[in-house]
Amino acid sequence: MKPIIHIIARSLFRAGGLGLLTLGVIDSSPLVIPLGNDLLVLALSARYHGRMPYYVLMATAGSLIGCLGTDWISRKSEGGLKKFVSGKQLALIRKYVEKRAGTTLVVASLLPPPFPFTAFVAVAAAFRYPRSKLLGFVGAGRLARFTIEGALAIYYGRWIIEQAKSPWLEHVMIALIVISIGASAISIYRWKQSGDGRRKTRHK
Repeated sequence: MKPIIHIIARSLFRAGGLGLLTLGVIDSSPLVIPLGNDLLVLALSARYHGRMPYYVLMATAGSLIGCLGTDWISRKSEGGLKKFVSGKQLALIRKYVEKRAGTTLVVASLLPPPFPFTAFVAVAAAFRYPRSKLLGFVGAGRLARFTIEGALAIYYGRWIIEQAKSPWLEHVMIALIVISIGASAISIYRWKQSGDGRRKTRHK
């Protein structure tokens, strides 16, 4: 497991902005990579201070591209929404979105996992919240989040680089990979189930 983690981490680090763009797209989709983009923003900004604004913009752009996919699927049909949100979540999230959609989307974009960010985007899209506003609020929240992380990385850069070499970080990375695989598998299963359910309804 450790060699695989090293290979993945090195590849993403060397990819720089493209790595952030890729992780951002994945993390705003049904797949799950908890804190992946946040950790990469911290690592890259700590090493290359001058490129911090670029890294922040790439991470934000990746998140917005991923949100576009979620938005499109959720607006398409009720079945699309069910790919992202369980029945138990829907009523609660809808209440927040209907009352204060803009504030809710910004807060959802700022908060780290396990907050269900993608579910909030999906519900807002499904209930026809204007796409331009949805992306604008998500972009503002993500931009603020990654900017704060980038600034902290510059300020605590040396400490972050030292911690990156410590054994405990490997254990954290292993745990995150396991969580990512498990959570993504659940998302894919729910995605498949919702699709199967919709096909059965059509054939009745």
